[in-house]
Amino acid sequence: MKHSGRRVAIATTVAAMAMSLAACGGGSSGASSDGTVTLHVQGWKGGGAEPANVAEINKAFEKAHPKIKIDFEYTTADPTYTQKLQPQLLGGKAGDVIMVDADKAKKWGASGYLADLSKESWVGEIAPDAKAFTQSDGKTLAMPMELIGIGLYANMDLLKKAGITEVPADWPTFLADLAKVKKAGITPISLPDKSGWTGSSVFQASGSTLVYQKNKQWDSDFLAGKASFAPDWKGPLDQLKTLEDKGYVDWQNEIGVDEWAQGPQSFSAGKSAFWYQGAWQVSNVKKAGFPVQFAPWPGGATGTKPNGMLFSGTMWAVNSQSQHSDAAREYVDFWSQSENLAKYLDAEHAESPFTGGTTPESTETTAFTTAFKDGRYRIMPTNTWYGANTETEVGSKIQAYLLGKASEAQTLKDIQTAASAK
Repeated sequence: MKHSGRRVAIATTVAAMAMSLAACGGGSSGASSDGTVTLHVQGWKGGGAEPANVAEINKAFEKAHPKIKIDFEYTTADPTYTQKLQPQLLGGKAGDVIMVDADKAKKWGASGYLADLSKESWVGEIAPDAKAFTQSDGKTLAMPMELIGIGLYANMDLLKKAGITEVPADWPTFLADLAKVKKAGITPISLPDKSGWTGSSVFQASGSTLVYQKNKQWDSDFLAGKASFAPDWKGPLDQLKTLEDKGYVDWQNEIGVDEWAQGPQSFSAGKSAFWYQGAWQVSNVKKAGFPVQFAPWPGGATGTKPNGMLFSGTMWAVNSQSQHSDAAREYVDFWSQSENLAKYLDAEHAESPFTGGTTPESTETTAFTTAFKDGRYRIMPTNTWYGANTETEVGSKIQAYLLGKASEAQTLKDIQTAASAK
């Protein structure tokens, strides 16, 4: 994915534009007297516990573009990120390039904050399944950086102690393995759910096999009023309850444990055989020193290969108010090239969102990557009925159900209402 012709033209344009801006003192990020442009880039990956090779890619970009310097600003993820950028965008003070997801692209695009990238050379190379997440009202507003899995982690050392040699791939095997692990005196599984994210996400991951293997078009059918959560999603809800009924999970306890801090620390400390989280945690968990496997949630019937659940994760967007639009577009273009994006995908253990893009291989994620390459996957519809507000509401309703405060029928009805909200 190389766009060398465009780079020459851009470099000339950037230099000319930068000198012009320097002369009049304009520009959101400044331009020096020698024509060097400084791009302000903002993201919630690239620092903290998830450096994600962003610094390495930025360094490579600067080497390839000596007249463009990167001023990268890391901010922790939502709600902090949105709370910081929203007023900056409103006041015209946000970065030239900003990290977004499908939800932010839709909201900030509707407010006119994001530039139209529809004519960029990489747009035609976005995988068909990923394209809808980058668009709003027919315009491409962001460059997808990844399709990232969310699924089951397994501590293979602890499984070995219980006589288990591979990660379960179907529901009956999973339940049998949980029983063996518990009998061996090991905590079977950790599903921290303080914010409601884990319960809601496991519900989605289970449905990725139970619902979507029966009907790949379930999302469009639901949006057209042709499908409903009752009875289609009864199975995924049952699985969450079954884990407690069989003594493998105490939801009262799990709802008091934070998903994002306590959860990773606990699993990395070897306190449970299984755990549920995103592939972005693989790099950190590997540092714990035990062999770990990351696989799709094993939700199907005996012998059924599970679907992996993917999330259309981070994307780069260009601020429509940027004084360095050409340089910003060149930065995004650089990230779209396989050899550059591969560094980020490798750190994230994610799949490429581009047709023919490079998806990294790792021993930890073999089961998940195999499902992706086999076409056994479903991407969460965060651009339609499962946006941020719905995800939060569904998580809350599932918490109430798991605590015995709502019936299964009522919970499915409540989820239907949340997913139908405009």
